[in-house]
Amino acid sequence: MDYILDTLGGLVHQTAFFNLTWGNYLMILVACGFLYLAIAKEYEPLLLLPISFGMLLVNIYPDIMLTIEESENGIGGLLHYFYLLDEWSILPSLIFLGVGALTDFGPLIANPKSFLLGAAAQFGIFVAYFGAIFLGFDSKAAAAISIIGGADGPTSIFLAGKLGQTQILGPIAVAAYSYMSLVPIIQPPIMKLLTTEEERKIKMEQLRPVSKLEKILFPIIVTIVICLLLPTTAPLVGMLMLGNLFKESGVVRQLTETASNALMYIVVIILGTSVGATTSAEAFLNWDTLKIVGLGLVAFAFGTFGGVILGKIMCKATGGKVNPLIGSAGVSAVPMAARVSQKVGAEADPTNFLLMHAMGPNVAGVIGTAVVAGTFMAIFGV
Repeated sequence: MDYILDTLGGLVHQTAFFNLTWGNYLMILVACGFLYLAIAKEYEPLLLLPISFGMLLVNIYPDIMLTIEESENGIGGLLHYFYLLDEWSILPSLIFLGVGALTDFGPLIANPKSFLLGAAAQFGIFVAYFGAIFLGFDSKAAAAISIIGGADGPTSIFLAGKLGQTQILGPIAVAAYSYMSLVPIIQPPIMKLLTTEEERKIKMEQLRPVSKLEKILFPIIVTIVICLLLPTTAPLVGMLMLGNLFKESGVVRQLTETASNALMYIVVIILGTSVGATTSAEAFLNWDTLKIVGLGLVAFAFGTFGGVILGKIMCKATGGKVNPLIGSAGVSAVPMAARVSQKVGAEADPTNFLLMHAMGPNVAGVIGTAVVAGTFMAIFGV
């Protein structure tokens, strides 16, 4: 009888209930909240669902992120091996390959002024950089944190790894992907605050047709120019443009389909769950993490601000031919930010169609964030 009781007692104490802290329970509630947003509200579910489930797993069973050094038998936890692919910048580069294969740069080619809007939306990065330094982070950590303002999760992970900021890579990645998912909530109030109803009703002229030759030359020229100026951007910009060249060349349909579908989804699963698994209560519930999350929100808000303000300036300069709302799409959340520009514009005038105009700044923002990351790497000699 004692043997049975001891065995049952041992089994009971092996359950997670006896090993979790209040912080773990809090993070489990946060994970369930994110799952609700992903499933019920459909806020970027491809990103938010695996991230929130990784968050759930690590706070129920922390050993799923156990490192090889910490384990007794030399075998790490499952999601630790996934996470190593983040640290080694493999998954962010593969994400860019898939994004390139899905992206149409036609709106950007048809309206090169979109590059300016994409650049203006990087304003939030520099606001967050100086804000992070003010809050006590060193310059490399500040650079890694600030890139959240580009609303580009893969670039945030890539830069944090390159600058050796792996200790804060998890909070940075979670903040970046969370804000990407919450674009429909964060951006519209800022956009409406900065624009008048008349400005939001502005209809833009139809973009000119872009030839196949232009679309083929674009990724080649961008790769040559940017990678010659900032060689450290080659893993991101190079993969982005390679994926796009697959798509636009029309001669490697199988590679295009693989990069934009099967490979992309596999990488999203691995990256999402491993990023979510960095949010254990011990690692996440501290002042530095709260500062990073707060700075990320500030960076994102100021990025939206910068894009819309330049949009207003361009509206005045062109005599009302540019709708300022498309400036908000200069952040790198593709295509969600462009859809938000379309949605806010349609609320003012249901016949207004801004999506294709907003896609120009949107894809320009992807390139712009990668360039800013490369600039930081050049500054720090990485």
